[in-house]
Amino acid sequence: MFNHYPRVRDLREDHDYTQKYVAEYLGMKQAQYSRYERGVRDIPTDILIKLAQLYNTTTDYILGINE
Repeated sequence: MFNHYPRVRDLREDHDYTQKYVAEYLGMKQAQYSRYERGVRDIPTDILIKLAQLYNTTTDYILGINE
């Protein structure tokens, strides 16, 4: 397990988005997105960038590099 994306789920919940909504935004199935949140799969760079855009934040914040 990668388990180094603790903020991905927090950001989604803070915005009151469902996994299905975020998955559709990213152009994937909910099950695939769920694997990213659970740390089962590493998040590809292009998906990380899209998540940062969705949440109006930085990739560094999502990765836990910056507050």
